[in-house]
Amino acid sequence: MMQLSSLPYLLIPLFLLGIPAYGASKGIDVYACFIEGASDGLKVAAKIAPAMIAMFLVVGLLRDSGALDILAQAVGPATMKLGINPDLVMLAILRPISGSGALSLLANILKDLGPDTFDGKLASVIQGASDTSLYILALYFSSVNVSKWRHSAVAALLANAVGFVAAIIACNIIFR
Repeated sequence: MMQLSSLPYLLIPLFLLGIPAYGASKGIDVYACFIEGASDGLKVAAKIAPAMIAMFLVVGLLRDSGALDILAQAVGPATMKLGINPDLVMLAILRPISGSGALSLLANILKDLGPDTFDGKLASVIQGASDTSLYILALYFSSVNVSKWRHSAVAALLANAVGFVAAIIACNIIFR
């Protein structure tokens, strides 16, 4: 009898063989469908490449120019009075723009402050309570040629701000 723990290892080969076999049994030219799908995928990749390059450029410029550090120093005194580490505000600002940049900042926060400290836990909750909304908007909207997404950006940033505030409230209730 097969162990239940080995089932996930069998699912991928089952899908890779099962889906084409099912299509072939229905009389579908599976290879032609695969080639057509791959061609469409390359067209989408070509459409979204400029948006991805622009986002990477903006994040790189913000990080390398020191603008994030300047912003952290500017908001630091106000956030410290509220009991919030300025690095956590930088995490909340960077998260909508770049997932990898925010993850790198989270790793630095956890390394410097510790994962079991209040700030470490709050940083982790902030990371989980928000999304790379501007990146997602730029990527998906450019792939379907949507050019007017002003209200979507405002709504996405508002949702990230609500996630940031909710993370602070939840962590203060749970961890303090």
